[in-house]
Amino acid sequence: MTPPTPPNAPRRPQTLEIHGDERVDDWYWLRNRDDPDVRAYLEAENAYAESVLAPAAPLRDRIYDEIRGRVQETDESAPVPDGPWVYSSRTAEGRQYPIHCRRPRGSADGEQILLDENLLAAGHDYFSLGGFEISPDHRVLAYSIDLNGGERYTLRFRDLDTGADLDDVVDNVTYGLAWADDARTCFYVRPDEAMRPDEVWRHRLGSDPADDTLAYREDDERFFIDIGRSRSGRYVFIEASSKMTAETWYVPTAAPESDPVLIAGREHEHEYSVEHQVNDAQGDRFLVITNADGARNFKLVAAPVADPARANWRELIPHRDDVRLDGVNAFRDHLVLTERAEGLDRIRVLRLDAEEDATLPASDPVYSMWVGPNPEYDTHTVRYGYTSLVEPVTDLDYDPATGETHVIRVQPILGGYDASAYTSARLWGNAPDGTRVPISVVHRRDVALNGTAPALLAGYGAYEHSSDPAFRASRVSLLDRGFVCAIAHVRGGGELGRAWYENGRLDHKANTFTDFIACAEALIEQGYTNPARLVARGGSAGGLLMGAVANLRPDLFAGIVAEVPFVDVVTTMLDADLPLTITEWEEWGDPSEPEAYARMKAYSPYDNVSDRPYPAMFVTTGLNDPRVQYWEPAKWVAKLRVHTTSDNPIVLRTEMGAGHGGPSGRYDAWRDEATVLAFVCETAGVTE
Repeated sequence: MTPPTPPNAPRRPQTLEIHGDERVDDWYWLRNRDDPDVRAYLEAENAYAESVLAPAAPLRDRIYDEIRGRVQETDESAPVPDGPWVYSSRTAEGRQYPIHCRRPRGSADGEQILLDENLLAAGHDYFSLGGFEISPDHRVLAYSIDLNGGERYTLRFRDLDTGADLDDVVDNVTYGLAWADDARTCFYVRPDEAMRPDEVWRHRLGSDPADDTLAYREDDERFFIDIGRSRSGRYVFIEASSKMTAETWYVPTAAPESDPVLIAGREHEHEYSVEHQVNDAQGDRFLVITNADGARNFKLVAAPVADPARANWRELIPHRDDVRLDGVNAFRDHLVLTERAEGLDRIRVLRLDAEEDATLPASDPVYSMWVGPNPEYDTHTVRYGYTSLVEPVTDLDYDPATGETHVIRVQPILGGYDASAYTSARLWGNAPDGTRVPISVVHRRDVALNGTAPALLAGYGAYEHSSDPAFRASRVSLLDRGFVCAIAHVRGGGELGRAWYENGRLDHKANTFTDFIACAEALIEQGYTNPARLVARGGSAGGLLMGAVANLRPDLFAGIVAEVPFVDVVTTMLDADLPLTITEWEEWGDPSEPEAYARMKAYSPYDNVSDRPYPAMFVTTGLNDPRVQYWEPAKWVAKLRVHTTSDNPIVLRTEMGAGHGGPSGRYDAWRDEATVLAFVCETAGVTE
């Protein structure tokens, strides 16, 4: 059978010059989304991808059926008590989206459907629910929706007594909602033309949105805005933050029209976040996670609400070199700290009445743990979640007074899944500079570790985001086919504290790439797999990682999956008019500076494609993606095809009606994942 012929993207050279250096971009024209040739090319690429992937279609369909067969399609989340109600969401077989509901507290009857996402999504190819906030009196729901993946949402309000939406409609909002105590005033966030959240507005129910009032505007283009209501209910916090600097303002929820009050003024590379606590013993105080005074891994201080300036901060938990303090959750009688130690999550609960603390236990060598939804301030339990590479998600309640833990819900996995048939471990790779890089690994216990197993290695490595080990029902389809699945916890992430992040950004970005290569080599050297059976996977900033390692070590991988990859680093970071560019300079650097330009050009995947035998590659993008523009993957694939010296397929699939996250419905997402996993299997030599 004659293999399908890939579409041809004509070369139309565009010379880009800065700092006396010239780059010739043959596919610069693909950024013109209004050019009919661009859309025609993307459609042709989709048709080509379908042809190349067609032989794997039966395998894709089997994997899809397996994924669906493991999911309890009609299911309900763990109930979350809040005031007179217990809230949850549920799914129904055959429906793409969740249904949000509540019942009277203490009753199994009387369900009230608050929002059925399936009804809102009807007639649309894409649907995403953004904000979802219940008013303090539990009578109004504020929610926002996106119908194309562009992440500009429409805000609406629903009367929960009648189930009808109010006439109030606010367009062009982004993430972040918070109610005032009057249950009539709702704070929301708007983005600028570059998709930067830069304004906080107040809307009063029943009023014309054109009369909404501006509460805060952030003029520094490096800073994002986020808002949230404190668990105590006393304040709405407005946080302005860049990648390395932050400041917080507050508005009393009892006086929503008042001007925001600054807690501590902005200082370069001073980051802090704020929570609020009030009780008879400790009084009225703000709790501040801060890196001030050299606290690289952050510390916890208390500040009196009456005067929270830095001069009045009192240390509660000191800085520790070996523990990263990530966050604090305040309740009336206890604090819940989220920490990171030895590359793993940790939750510590501090009882204030007894001055005691407890670290919640974990049962696996690699795992994820997080504080769950805890809307009530005056409560005697802490809801948290736990999962590992072999254990499904479990919701638990911990009682600080007794030390007892109660399992509330275990994610049901159908199809006879037996966790004892699998094993997970922590391995280490050795980077060229001698740094040990952690690797989380899972496989069936009966897999022979003699270097012959197929393997999938995933990585990310940016923004101090940690790629924590978690259960995935879809991953079982690989494990049961003999795969070893691994996560490379490379520098640039946050797994081993702030230093781990700092040593994988800006001047040290190359460490992210060599760390991933070291992890791949470790899997091979320790008998888990071999280059002919190893596939790499990463998305967004992890797609940049995929592009870099493809240029550095194409011999190390049989295939690479790069999802919405950020691969045209230099050109994008030079274009301040693109969404989010300016805010990204603290992560990657500003190439208008000669040194930063040279550094970024040295690793930018698109700029470093050359004649070499690239592995098989599966690349995805979304036409409406505001984070990584569709033309970056499209240009990259066109250039790879010209330069590769191998016969391995390189395919591009574009979601023509979606954004950064791909398909929105769960069945569509499962089919999308099944397509990726079928490619992984075929590339690694596994056909069944």
